[in-house]
Amino acid sequence: MAKPGDYVEVTTSEESIKGILLESPELDKDVVIVKLDSGYNIGIDKKKVRKTSLLQQPKAAEKAAKKEKTAGSKNLPKISILHTGGTIASRVDYRTGSVYSSFKPEDLLELSPELADIAKFDSVFLSNMWSDDLRFPHFEKIAEAIEKEVKRGVDGIIIGMGTDNLAVAAAAVSFIVESTPIPIIFVGAQRSSDRGSSDAAMNLICAATFIAQSDYTGVALCMHESSSDNDCLILPACKTRKMHTSRRDAFRPVNAKPIARVNYETRTVTTITKTEKADKLTIKPKMEDKVGLLKIHIHMQPQQFEFYKGYKGLVIEGTGLGHTPGQIPDDIAAMHKKIYPAIKEVIKSGCVVVMTSQCLYGRVQMSVYDKGRDLTALGIIPGEDMLPETAFVKLAWLLANHTKEETKKLIAENLRGEISSRSEEKNFLA
Repeated sequence: MAKPGDYVEVTTSEESIKGILLESPELDKDVVIVKLDSGYNIGIDKKKVRKTSLLQQPKAAEKAAKKEKTAGSKNLPKISILHTGGTIASRVDYRTGSVYSSFKPEDLLELSPELADIAKFDSVFLSNMWSDDLRFPHFEKIAEAIEKEVKRGVDGIIIGMGTDNLAVAAAAVSFIVESTPIPIIFVGAQRSSDRGSSDAAMNLICAATFIAQSDYTGVALCMHESSSDNDCLILPACKTRKMHTSRRDAFRPVNAKPIARVNYETRTVTTITKTEKADKLTIKPKMEDKVGLLKIHIHMQPQQFEFYKGYKGLVIEGTGLGHTPGQIPDDIAAMHKKIYPAIKEVIKSGCVVVMTSQCLYGRVQMSVYDKGRDLTALGIIPGEDMLPETAFVKLAWLLANHTKEETKKLIAENLRGEISSRSEEKNFLA
């Protein structure tokens, strides 16, 4: 009887399929999954399977020939992949069907054989971590690796990372890397390579295609445009957010347009937004540690604001146009009379406080209602249409590289595309 890891031929009423038998995921027990010789997985309905035959494993010489092919042409561009962990680095052990982390170039090329026709790849291991565990010093480590690879003469860099904080990391690195002569593309995967619906290979292929064909210089992300395998989008680092827990098209630009579209089938790149070019690398990796992000909600306590007294910076994810509790409509809300004084004390302690909105789309407008005017009178700086997480990493970077007065001025200025001159309303939840 065939078991995961065996080389088999699965015969259905329509065709015969050869490959390595994988263990079916818990949620897909009615599907037989086979790893094809091309490197891709196929799922077959068990009801259609007539026979599963054991075959002899491919000869070592054939495998060696396949690995030789992955070396790529000498004329192809050079791309370095920096690994930090996440689903994008996951790989299947075909003997057991289990998933493990793999960072070798040959393993990535076996996962995505087409990569060998796009570029020559090198692989740099930085970490094997969940993106939830990112801290500011990790961005400094990434910046050091970027500098080393640029000096080595690569034509582009792909940074593989877990998706939960993929967009936040891209925003942070876009501030740290003030200018770059090559594209730096963050890539993740919503589904691991043991699943027939994995997006890992396509995201990598489209990112590499964009690097190989475009003259873009900057930091961006590459992820699925839709749930189907048609196109990937190159997304702006400071205006992108993960908007779904599991969909392959979870990443969406907010108040902005994508940079480009990459068609997976034709390998064509279509520019959507023109960007400025750079010809040199400038990196400022320092980030201020004492910066916080506070989400406004109902039933808040003054102590939640007081906690940040003595911090260098604070981003408030306010309600609506940029508001917090602070007025006393009745006796039940009497505690709110302590909130504005608490905010004032935080600002008096030397903290730069910036207001964003939990609405994400649209922009902060703190002069419309008296509550907003009260908050600006306290010294809170409107954050325009910046995403809260982007404002957070921007503020941390500014405070580490500029004076307090310079930071208060620059936080409201567009440095990396984080602030739009006008909101793209037609893209609202598109």
